[in-house]
Amino acid sequence: MQSVAATREANAGNGLTERQGVVLEEALRLLVDGGEKALTTAGVARAANCSKESLYKWFGDRDGLLSAMIGFQASKVRTQDVAASALDAESLSRHLVVFAKDLLEVLAGDVSLALNRLAIGQASREGSKLGHMLQERGRRQIGRRAAALLEAGRKAGLLAFDDADEAYGALYGLVVSDWHLKMLLGEEAGEMKKGFGRKAEQAVSAFLTLYGKTV
Repeated sequence: MQSVAATREANAGNGLTERQGVVLEEALRLLVDGGEKALTTAGVARAANCSKESLYKWFGDRDGLLSAMIGFQASKVRTQDVAASALDAESLSRHLVVFAKDLLEVLAGDVSLALNRLAIGQASREGSKLGHMLQERGRRQIGRRAAALLEAGRKAGLLAFDDADEAYGALYGLVVSDWHLKMLLGEEAGEMKKGFGRKAEQAVSAFLTLYGKTV
C-alpha cells in the first residue's frame, strides 16, 4: 500500500508502534478487498496474525478500530512542522506542493475511496458514525496540520489571510475540485493520477496568487 518509510512516518504521526501500523494496513486492505462485511475483529486478527485481545487493547471496539484506520490513512498526507523563521517563498511553495500531491494521491487511493463510499452508503442509517469519523479523524485532522503550515507562512510574512481554516478551505478546493466526486462515482482514475504533480503545482500557484504576499 505504501513504502516502509511512509508507513513509519504514518505510525509516528499517530503514536503507533510499527506492529500496530501493520495491523491497520491489514484492516484497510480487508476493507478494500471485502467491503464492510469483511471488517470484523476476527477477520482483522486473522489477517494481521494477532489476537483479538490485542486489537481490543490497542483500538477498543470496532468503532475505535475504524477511527484508528481513518487517522492512520489521513496521516499519509504529509505536512511539514516548520517554524516561520525557517520559511521563505520557495520553501513554503515546496511544502504546499508536497501536501497537495499527497492529498490527491491519498484521496484517489482505493482505501480512501472505499471509506468514503462506505460512509455515503451508511449516511441514512440511524446511529451511523463513520461519516463523523471521516470528518473528524480524516479531513479535519489533515486540515489542522495544513492550517498550522499556513499560519507559519502568515507569521513569516509570506501569506495574508484572516482565518487559517478559511484559507485552508480555499486550498483544499483548488487542489481537489470536482475530480474526487468523479472517482467516487466510478470514473477511471488512471489518467487523472498521471497529472497529480502538475495539478498540485497549479493549485498551489493559484492559492499563492490569492493569498501570497510580495516580500
